[in-house]
Formats: sequence, C-alpha cells, structure tokens
Amino acid sequence: MKILKSKVEKVAVVGDPRQKSTFVGPVIDETAFRKYQRAVEQARKDGKVLVGGEVPKMSLPKGYYVTPTVVYGLPSDHRLLKEELFVPLVAVDEVSSLDEALERANKTEFGLTAGVFTKDPREQDQFFEKIRFGVVYANRKGGATTGAWPGAQPFGGWKGSGATGKGAGGPYYLLQFMHEQAQTVVGDS
Repeated sequence: MKILKSKVEKVAVVGDPRQKSTFVGPVIDETAFRKYQRAVEQARKDGKVLVGGEVPKMSLPKGYYVTPTVVYGLPSDHRLLKEELFVPLVAVDEVSSLDEALERANKTEFGLTAGVFTKDPREQDQFFEKIRFGVVYANRKGGATTGAWPGAQPFGGWKGSGATGKGAGGPYYLLQFMHEQAQTVVGDS
C-alpha cells in the first residue's frame, strides 16, 4: 500500500487539462462529481481512504475537480469493489490467490477491462483463459487496465459493460449493424 500511495501522490496533479503538467482534469459533469463525493463518503464510512478523497481548494478553470483516490479495507462484497464509477477512484482489496481474484472479478456485473501483473507464464495463461472481461492485459505498466489501441485492437466490454461482446474496431463489430438479404429475380424484367 505504501508504494501505491507514493505513486499516486507523485503523479496525481489536478489542474487545467490544457497544461502538460496536469494528470487529472475535471470529471465530466456535476453528476460524476456527486457520484465521486458519495463514493468517498461511503469509503470513509466502510473502509479507509489511502490517498485522495478531496475536492481541490485552488483556483481552476470551470469544471468539477477531484483528487485521484485509492480506497481499501472495504468488505469484500462492497459496491465500490464491484461497480464501474467512471471517476478517479479505485478500490483495492487483498486476495490470497489468483483463483480467488478471478472468481471475485468474474462475479461482478461488469466486464470492461482487467489486468494482471505476473512473472509466471502459467498465471498469465490462467488469467487470459478464465477472466470474463472484454479487454484484458498482462504486465502493462502504462494504464494497466485502460487504454485500448485504436486500429490495433477492438475495445468493448462483456456483461453489463457491453451488450454484444463485439468490440468497437474489431472485425465482427460492423456485422452487428448489417442484415443479410437474399434477392432473386425470376424471368425478364
């Protein structure tokens, strides 16, 4: 947890998204801002906030600004460990094995992206074979579970994170918008 905390504190520069030094700009709208505030409040009540959980007190351009937040110590069935919030908040938890991690991940209603870090090729294979998410990564340091490469890989979730399992940009995506039609003309026109 110490390493995670120091990394987040190091990169979590909140500010004007037009500035190169900014890591986190505003969340998309007031609804997301309120969702973030409720999640932080719930994390403080049911677990602990490791880093973040604040609304910056600084002069910033128009928008809803929040600090990147890491929470932990939540009960294993807590909603913050299961739901996609789309705000800069991540809930972390400890597991005793890769099997337990896969089981818990696959029990969620969502399945957009997932990632694993391992030096063991067998664990990597196990992860790819058993995880039920649309975009999955192993050992990807830059954006461990986000950031599909447009034009190089499809992007789409499974379960509640995508209706079809056909990722945008993939070879099967366009086909879901097409209909087959057999046309026959008999005789002279």
